[in-house]
Amino acid sequence: MAGVKDLHELRPGAIIQPLHNSIPHDLLPRFDPVYVEYYNKYNAGRLHTHEVPIEKFRKDPAKYLTAYGRAAGPDIFRITEQQCPVKDGDITIRIFEPATVLDEKGQPTKRAVYINFHGGGWVFGNLSTDHDLCKHLVDGLDGHLVAFDVDYRLAPEHKFPTAVEDCWAAFNWVRSRAEEFNLDLDRVSVGGASAGGHLSAVIAHHCRNARIPLALQVLVVPVCDLHNAFTPDGEFDRENCPYESYREMEFTVALPVARMSYFHKHFLGVPRPAPSEDDWKISPMLAPNFSNLAPALIFSAEMDPLRDEAVVYADKLRAAGGRVELVRVAGAPHTFCSLDEILDSGKMFNAKVIETMRMDFLS
Repeated sequence: MAGVKDLHELRPGAIIQPLHNSIPHDLLPRFDPVYVEYYNKYNAGRLHTHEVPIEKFRKDPAKYLTAYGRAAGPDIFRITEQQCPVKDGDITIRIFEPATVLDEKGQPTKRAVYINFHGGGWVFGNLSTDHDLCKHLVDGLDGHLVAFDVDYRLAPEHKFPTAVEDCWAAFNWVRSRAEEFNLDLDRVSVGGASAGGHLSAVIAHHCRNARIPLALQVLVVPVCDLHNAFTPDGEFDRENCPYESYREMEFTVALPVARMSYFHKHFLGVPRPAPSEDDWKISPMLAPNFSNLAPALIFSAEMDPLRDEAVVYADKLRAAGGRVELVRVAGAPHTFCSLDEILDSGKMFNAKVIETMRMDFLS
């Protein structure tokens, strides 16, 4: 070997950069390892939907979506759809019914109600989002629950307050169909994840204000406070945000703070609506009165920027005398409830909601 030995053995350097949208190295050990496995297989390296112009996404959603980990719901007696009139149009409500249960006199028993508002940051999501969840709940209540899934209109085409108004119209439409579906209006519940949790919390306040009975609100990783986490232009207010989880989980998956900023801008516009008495409909944390609200089952996920505001919201409900159960899910991403085929936390979520509904509606 002539010349300098090191030059003979020289090889090009190898620099391996992390994949786009990979799990941050410092957060990796804290996630459920099963989630890490699936996330790395299906998500890492791909564009997130908030990184795609909304016009392109609307034209071909399947091009940008990944879907995995949702357990198929059991078959149930009947699934139908009806149109619900709303301001300037109609929306679809999907109805999940069990077979009729007869009482000792051979008469149909009245049935409890669950009204679902899907997540997706008020921008994404549709009636497929929680289709299987609604089937699980109806099956789990042994014929004593009818579920209604609400296809409220989405931003940015329909900005605030459209989603809130659609959900309130849908809630009242369901009540107006009590005879048709044999519903017990003293056993009505609402629920949803993320943006759906926000909408459920707002509907709970509407019910209390209108003196309409509401038996349960299921708030799953809910958005409770957009005002104090973001500037009026929808930028993350890192310095003044009162929730440490926003800073701790700024670059987490599957809901980095940049994605929340995107949702803020699309849902509310830039800038968001000027301060008004309707602020609590954007941020239920700002509601002037927390007394006499429906009992709440609240889920917070450890690896979610929304984690701390769920805790603060639960504290506000408790301080006002409300019945609250807060379930803190260790190692879980924001999306854990929709991963019930692969995550123990997702399976726990289904079981816990069914258990709570059985206690509230069947005991």
